[in-house]
Amino acid sequence: MNATKDELKILTPAGILGYGIPEAHFWRGVDRGPDAIVVDSGSTDPGPYQLGLGSMLVTRRAYMRDLALIVQACAERKILSIITSAGGPGIDRHVDDMVEMVREIAAGKNYHLKIAAIYASVDPSLVCGRLAEGRITECASSGGLTEPDVRSATEIVAQMGAEPIARVLQDRPDIDIIIAGRCYDPAPYAALGMQHGIDPGVYWHMGKIVECGAVCAEPKGRVILATVRPGSFDLEPMNPDERCTPASVAAHTLYEKSRPDLLAGPGGLLDLRESRYEALDSRRVRVRGSVFRPSERYSIKLEGASVIGYRTIFIGGIRDPILIGQLDSFLDEVRRRTGGLFPELAAGEATMVFHVYGRDAVMGPQEPMRHVVPHEVGLMGEITAATQDLANAISSAARITVLHMPYPGQLATAGNFAIPLNPPENPIGPVCKFSIYHLMELDSPDELFRIAYQEI
Repeated sequence: MNATKDELKILTPAGILGYGIPEAHFWRGVDRGPDAIVVDSGSTDPGPYQLGLGSMLVTRRAYMRDLALIVQACAERKILSIITSAGGPGIDRHVDDMVEMVREIAAGKNYHLKIAAIYASVDPSLVCGRLAEGRITECASSGGLTEPDVRSATEIVAQMGAEPIARVLQDRPDIDIIIAGRCYDPAPYAALGMQHGIDPGVYWHMGKIVECGAVCAEPKGRVILATVRPGSFDLEPMNPDERCTPASVAAHTLYEKSRPDLLAGPGGLLDLRESRYEALDSRRVRVRGSVFRPSERYSIKLEGASVIGYRTIFIGGIRDPILIGQLDSFLDEVRRRTGGLFPELAAGEATMVFHVYGRDAVMGPQEPMRHVVPHEVGLMGEITAATQDLANAISSAARITVLHMPYPGQLATAGNFAIPLNPPENPIGPVCKFSIYHLMELDSPDELFRIAYQEI
């Protein structure tokens, strides 16, 4: 990979490793001769529980299924493969777990592979030191960070940029597979672009789009091939029934962005104000004109998660139009009565939230159709408390109140609430929050990220 190429082909087989790779489309992409296969394995989309509890995003079986295809293409076609944010949150243990999965697949096929593992977990003492130096700032609306926040985190990871991956590519041009911990999603694409004289605006924009696979296609797909050159990149989905259009690619550029024209990341800002999208034919789009503006200081995002309590839920349905028409006041009374039984609710030591499905459970107060009275609603009560026993007890009391509490105009004498599950209370377990979601200034882009090499 050290030899500079005029044109670089990168295959992304899915937006997330473990979500399922369509084999026919994957091998169609492999047959196009890509220089690298890149796939992300993680996200903060599911919330903080994976980081807080050390859980993987999908099952080991799902990872093994997708990894088997990638390892086969790597070993038999000699295609560099890069997997980032191993396991979901990208903690060190998940990097090792994924290396072990590759080892198991390789052993079954008698493959010989050279692997680089890049670790992203961060020592809390280092974070506290940078905090004392004033080198940690809030990220969006994360607020200030305190040392107790840092110490409460069960895991802390740093979201690496392109440089640690680029270092592996530079130092070990014969590497077969790179498995990285928590990583900025476009970073591996940028690392590849750095090796081949490609403009940073091009490779950062390309990485921003294709890290989601073929979601930028119509209809949304999984496997996509990016062809990158110094001043532009082309996108083509590998499912012949999908197509990229200027509208679909430009639309996906806006995905997960606080504003449509500027995208901040490790080391700088991607400026999309001059980006241009051109249809090459009915299925391919060329993008050019994006600009990357380096920042004066290099910062990365820290993610840390803490366990803040335990959750229990109950769920059921309400079909009485008399009750549905006064549901808000009814639930207020349920809160009042349950709060009288459990002072922890009034003290803020426990919380109770109701989600009304069929009315405003998704949008909440922002729901524009909230005045429409449906013929039935689903109600989920969500209770969080310091212990699982307390959460269970509050949930039981709230559920019984919802089931039997009278209301004005009531005609029925039986229960108010149809409950589909038995037992009706369902303990969910520990609840996590992002206690750290902040930007930390680095002395060098790869100072936090340990690299280990091995052959399997």
